[in-house]
Amino acid sequence: MPTQLGAATAFALRAGRQSSPSYNLISAALLRQPKRINVRQFGIFSRPSPSKRSNPATPTQWLFPSQRAVRAISGKPLPQRRSVILNFAYRTAAVVGTGVGFLGALLVAFFLYDSTTYKETSVVFGDCHVSESALSPRRGGPKNLPIIEALLDDEDNEEAKKRKTKPRLVILGGGWGSVALLKQLNPDDYHVTVISPKNYFLFTPMLPSATVGTLEMRSLVEPIRRILSRIGGHYLRASAEDVEFSHKLVEVSQIDSRGQEVRFYIPYDKLVIAVGSVTNPHGVKGLENCFFLKDINDARMIRNQVMRNLELACLPTTPDDERKRLLSFVVSGGGPTGVEFAAELFDLLNEDLTRRFPRLLRNEISVHLIQSRGHILNTYDEALSKYAEDRFARDQVEVLVNSRVKEVQKDKIIFTQLTDDGTMLTKELPMGFCLWSTGVSQAELCRRIAAKLGPAQNNRHALETDTHLRLNGTPLGDVYAIGDCSTVQNNISDSIITFLRGHAFKLGRDPETVELHFSDWRAVASDVKRRFPQASSHLKRLDKLFEQFDKDQSGTLDFGELRELLKQIDSKLTSLPATAQRANQQGIYLAKKFNKLAHAAPGLRANDIRDGDLDEACYKAFEYHHLGSLAYVGNSAVFDLGGGWGVTGGLWAVYAWRSVYFAQSVGVRTRVLMAMDWAKRGLFGRDLMSF
Repeated sequence: MPTQLGAATAFALRAGRQSSPSYNLISAALLRQPKRINVRQFGIFSRPSPSKRSNPATPTQWLFPSQRAVRAISGKPLPQRRSVILNFAYRTAAVVGTGVGFLGALLVAFFLYDSTTYKETSVVFGDCHVSESALSPRRGGPKNLPIIEALLDDEDNEEAKKRKTKPRLVILGGGWGSVALLKQLNPDDYHVTVISPKNYFLFTPMLPSATVGTLEMRSLVEPIRRILSRIGGHYLRASAEDVEFSHKLVEVSQIDSRGQEVRFYIPYDKLVIAVGSVTNPHGVKGLENCFFLKDINDARMIRNQVMRNLELACLPTTPDDERKRLLSFVVSGGGPTGVEFAAELFDLLNEDLTRRFPRLLRNEISVHLIQSRGHILNTYDEALSKYAEDRFARDQVEVLVNSRVKEVQKDKIIFTQLTDDGTMLTKELPMGFCLWSTGVSQAELCRRIAAKLGPAQNNRHALETDTHLRLNGTPLGDVYAIGDCSTVQNNISDSIITFLRGHAFKLGRDPETVELHFSDWRAVASDVKRRFPQASSHLKRLDKLFEQFDKDQSGTLDFGELRELLKQIDSKLTSLPATAQRANQQGIYLAKKFNKLAHAAPGLRANDIRDGDLDEACYKAFEYHHLGSLAYVGNSAVFDLGGGWGVTGGLWAVYAWRSVYFAQSVGVRTRVLMAMDWAKRGLFGRDLMSF
């Protein structure tokens, strides 16, 4: 036992005299030499007897705190008892241990959640009430077909029963426009039915990546039924064949379990046509020897053919000329799809082929891109097109501009090329694979609809709509068309002139003698901007336009001068691009309009308002906002932002390109799968296998 304090000091401590000499002496010793002081020599921190351990702190313990407490009171740092390296090692171990523990906790939480998703007992519902009209639909319509007025799940729950009485919204197709509409639509306003031969939504911008294994097929698709679950909608896997506008019926065909075609009608209150488009053949022979890239099955077939060619080229029995033909890949079409596929194909051959296949194959592989215009990516800024061409030239991808394909045979492609001196040459190119990506044309359903509507449809490539996306030639507010299958008709001159004629007749005046002052012209321009938003950019300087077309300097515009002015604006307006961006914006626009119409419906019924231009009264016209165009060109990317602005770059641009499409993906599931595929490509390379 250490020596105890003297009687006087002990008495002073028990009396609580903090100013005693002993207290000051001990405190000073602790502060001066903390490492060398053995506090047991003062006898105040000796181990208490077992009988006193549970007692509260004694006055001695209050008066003489520990070294750590004294150091904390003094404000000086604690002494370093270990080296810097040991401290760093301990802290690193603590951080790593915390991270491992956190990940372990997440893993345990995941398995706990996963265990709740399994059901050990079978789920059996009791009585399932199904409407009689769903089991035995009545026949009717022009072709006396079954009319599906009720579906099997219309009465599954109380919410479904309520939606059964709502207006019927039928959507044909499951592409970008349809999905954007479904994601923005209010759940309780409509009884929604989607009709499409494919039960999934396909993220088309990343489709070229799936052809070479950069992304897996499942990472680009989202089930339609999952998207519909938010609004309680219904899905029918079938194909729309025709529309009976006077009866408000959609004729639908389906192949039953016995392989026989079954046709029936689906009634609608509002119909949205979003069936997309098909590849444009341009009258070229032999397209059965080509591959297309419009669907996930196309990507699967392309991947199988590419791998088949590579495996055949590896066989020792394959002749040299046949090996070169098998390894000749041709892309017809220099648009975004063709350019991105050529870039993805080159990445596969340059990054993965060299590690997994004989080196001879890499030396004999050739990629050719045939473009009918003077540049690839001709809808982009010319500087961006030149950058893409230079990038392909560096990567030894042959770009054949001013060339048109005449015929595609099984083992070669025949095309004509315009030379610099104006002569036309006919060339042949041996090929083992050909992708046809040269624009779009109307689907068969759209052709039938256009023929049925007659003079109201004058465009041979798409269905014409007004600025409210209503199909021309159909009753107002009944049928809409969005996406690649449609085009917005901006016939400003005819619309405004017709309006002014009617206004003049109401005033009892001859339209040909009407003269507009500048204030009248401003009113007309305001009406043009409201009804045709795409013309707003051409009506910024009204005073200059008025002065330019006031030929006689009378200070007014007569009827003929106004017609010429509006025709000039018409000529400057271009068709909207057939892109996913446009279809997405149109789907969002329609959803917001339908929500507004549903909200206004009770008031319209209360005032007995059933006819008229309700769309224009409730919501503005559609206005397209171009957000830019992207293209991947082989470990680099180009961004066309519009207005002459563009960005090009290497890997940082590739990551930016991926980020944009990652954010635009339809759901969390596809985002997670895409991120995992990109990580897997970096760690293990692409999957070099066919299905």
